[in-house]
Amino acid sequence: MAEPLRLKAKSASPGIASGPAFLAEEPKAPSAAGRPDAAPASRAVGGYGALEKAIDISIGELEHLADGADAESRDIIDFQIEVLRDPTIAEATGARMEADENVVFAWVATLDAYIGELEAADEEQMRARAVDILDIKNRVLGALAGTPIADFPPGSVFVGKDMEPSRFLAHDWSKGGGIALFAGSTAGHVALLARAKSVPMVIGTGRFSAGDGDPVSVDGNAGAVILQAGSMLIPPLVPAQEPAGDTQTIGGELRTADGVPILLSININDPAEIDALDPATAGVGLMRSEFSVASVADAANEERQLAIYRSVLEQAGDRPVTIRMLDIGGDKPLAGLEDLPVLASGLRGIRLLLARPEIARVQARALLRAAVFGRLSVMLPMVTFPDEIDRMRELFREEAEKLGRRALPHRMPPIGMMVEVPSAALMLDAFGAAAFFSFGTNDLTQYLAASTRDDIDADAGKAAPAVLRLLAQAVKLTAGKPVSICGDMAGNPHYLPGLLAAGLRHFSVAPARRPAIRSAIIGLNADGTRAAGE
Repeated sequence: MAEPLRLKAKSASPGIASGPAFLAEEPKAPSAAGRPDAAPASRAVGGYGALEKAIDISIGELEHLADGADAESRDIIDFQIEVLRDPTIAEATGARMEADENVVFAWVATLDAYIGELEAADEEQMRARAVDILDIKNRVLGALAGTPIADFPPGSVFVGKDMEPSRFLAHDWSKGGGIALFAGSTAGHVALLARAKSVPMVIGTGRFSAGDGDPVSVDGNAGAVILQAGSMLIPPLVPAQEPAGDTQTIGGELRTADGVPILLSININDPAEIDALDPATAGVGLMRSEFSVASVADAANEERQLAIYRSVLEQAGDRPVTIRMLDIGGDKPLAGLEDLPVLASGLRGIRLLLARPEIARVQARALLRAAVFGRLSVMLPMVTFPDEIDRMRELFREEAEKLGRRALPHRMPPIGMMVEVPSAALMLDAFGAAAFFSFGTNDLTQYLAASTRDDIDADAGKAAPAVLRLLAQAVKLTAGKPVSICGDMAGNPHYLPGLLAAGLRHFSVAPARRPAIRSAIIGLNADGTRAAGE
């Protein structure tokens, strides 16, 4: 039997504790649709009045925590309340809102700037205050969204990058438990509280892999964490560079009747749908992130997005996952942003993300951090012009540099594009910055046929010959880069001969359509003709 893994750490509070691991970054409710903690849009939106109310709620929660607290705990809570009442923070947030920034993103950007200054400080004690501000940021964000900070099971060992002081104070430590932090500081408020309440705590373990509920021991005397066999260390920082080669292809290969390899992936809207990713499936060819990021509060919550993406990547294992950035705008509003002038202008997809970079930057950071947990590719929606890819890639590079300065593990994923706009399909050879292409035939058909959303179902069959001809021309312009198709045509056996004849060899379909498409593929030759005897 393999020996337990003992990780060297730094003692922040003496004592020994054992218990089931509580992974602070693990998703507890990965599906936005129908989840019990999903906030109504009316609670996630609003102007300055909504922010004032959220701050008042947060102050009330902190004051409740302070009832009966010891002097040290009360000092920490008083510090957080003082920050929340600081007029300069409210003024900075208000200035961002006056510049047409949504209240949620204005609050996040203001506090992130404050956190960044503290993290860059020379003195350790100043750097340790960053988690206090992060605590405040998330508490107000939760109040805006109607999602209070959740507790964790008594007797657990808290495992995470850092821990918020208010989370420590709200937890019942009488049943035991301990704390193991990847980073942390002995000068931080949580370390001070742990020593005062005799909670064993270690810091500086570096990232390690453990399952939620796995037995973990914290040795605050010797400065160590003991994990069960099978756990492993994760490198502390992954270089922000794109891996070479085709990251979209892996097992799950099938062949046409004449032996040509074909990849068959699935499209998912909800992380729970990844259960359909059986061994015969090549991976997730399209995850529509807007179905999991259902409101402005979710769009501003980097940790929640990270948890969702990480969940999908870990379930996919060594198979690739392509996550499309938020395709919002037009007829796809994001709850809480409907009243912004930029949405009324009809912007959608990448143009909206570039017009509202605060949305794109949060998602980019979550995707960069999630990429270390699997084979992630990022797909940009509704790309029309080559410079849109260049600008988004630059945004990713900027956010990767920030994550690097904060020593947060991340990886730069390949960034490709949806091909949904006819003008882009005709000029794919001009999109040299795209790592891969995926044809979205729903929008491609709509724009090619000048149809409305209501009429597209009736017009799809009539427009199919034109769409197939455009696809055949576009595939020739891809210069050998990975190319796939993920629209509804890919899941319809009627169109499969024409799609194979156009040169497509990677199909991503709804999970329910996978068996039918698989059966159809093995009965056809690569040129779309039926196999002999069929």
